[in-house]
Amino acid sequence: MFKFQNIYIVYIFLTNICWGQDDFLQTKPDYLQTCKLADPEFTKCSTKTVQQLFTLLVEGIEEVKNLLPSIDPLSIDEIRLLQGNGPVSINATLTDVTVRGFDKVKVIESQVNSKDFSWITTLFLPKMRIDAQYDLKGKILIIPLVGHGSLWLEPVNMRVVMNAKTRLYEKGGHTFYNVTETKIDYELTGLKLRLNNLFDGLKALEESTNKFMNDNWKLASDSLKPIIAKTIEDIMLDLLQKVFHFLPADYIVTDIPKPRDVYGQDY
Repeated sequence: MFKFQNIYIVYIFLTNICWGQDDFLQTKPDYLQTCKLADPEFTKCSTKTVQQLFTLLVEGIEEVKNLLPSIDPLSIDEIRLLQGNGPVSINATLTDVTVRGFDKVKVIESQVNSKDFSWITTLFLPKMRIDAQYDLKGKILIIPLVGHGSLWLEPVNMRVVMNAKTRLYEKGGHTFYNVTETKIDYELTGLKLRLNNLFDGLKALEESTNKFMNDNWKLASDSLKPIIAKTIEDIMLDLLQKVFHFLPADYIVTDIPKPRDVYGQDY
């Protein structure tokens, strides 16, 4: 289970913010582009809108940064990784995790399924940096790993395809997305990493292990892919659920139907 801290949403209208009893953004921001499912150019419009949203999340809003800070860097209390099969066997805990790189994210395409309103969003991150404290026991490829200390990872040129499942619901007369699941696939062109204090500080073994993993980054990356993908899935699920709890779906898709029109009266 992931525990997140200081992950906030910044879809706030600078001059007319109004939070009511229904706990959502009650005035649509003028700067937020809207799209129509019926528009033949909907995917193009949706892609531009999602890019706008990421930009706002990264930049933050000066007037409310004490409540709604930027998501870059993104702080995470704890990540637990457990995998026991195949070439990777890891029992690890990461704490004091900091993720950087969302300030350079490019939304390549954002598609919305007009039947179930799921999304397929393709993102490109030129460089991501993850810093953390780790406690690790396991193996990657043929390498036994044990230690605790600091680590960093830098995936390079990461192209991420995210499938997000949603279910519509109504609140305060508006239609909202409930993001119920995210699935991630990705490709990258490089991976750098460093684990300090491996093997209780046996420097020669620590250095040779780090060198092997960096020299063979493709094998290490392929082995770690299920873990990295699951980490991104959980981060994005938590983030999207927070975003669309506050931001009505009909602010960005003007002709999105009411839930009762999709699921019937007993939705």
